[in-house]
Amino acid sequence: MDKGILRIIDANQNRLLEGLRVCEEITRFIILDKRLTLNFKNLRHNVTDLTKKWKIKDTHLLDSRDSLKDIGKPSIKEELKRRNCQDIFFANIQRAKESARVLEEFSKLENKRISAGFKDIRYRLYQIEKNSDSKIRNIRGN
Repeated sequence: MDKGILRIIDANQNRLLEGLRVCEEITRFIILDKRLTLNFKNLRHNVTDLTKKWKIKDTHLLDSRDSLKDIGKPSIKEELKRRNCQDIFFANIQRAKESARVLEEFSKLENKRISAGFKDIRYRLYQIEKNSDSKIRNIRGN
């Protein structure tokens, strides 16, 4: 597989898992919602299981990684603006949805079933976002 495509997969797999983890931590430690926390945790594990089924070796992803020379590494000003936990949550769920879409598209090159799995993850994220919205917006004291 092309090194550039491997870099896209590696970056978006990491970004998806990281975004899910941040949302999971907010629902776990700030909102204290067991159901939402479990939804994020299960989704994170589903992503890991799906990427294993894709059968791209972790070593190929690591070998393709070049974080030091990544031209997209510098943050834009909007990424640095976070006023509260709501901003952090919504930025990270958006990041997760976008990364799921990228993985859905690039997995079409190799395996349509894996692509369908990422599409399912993306749609589940839409529903979890809807289920979380009112609780996130009602966080007090931050």
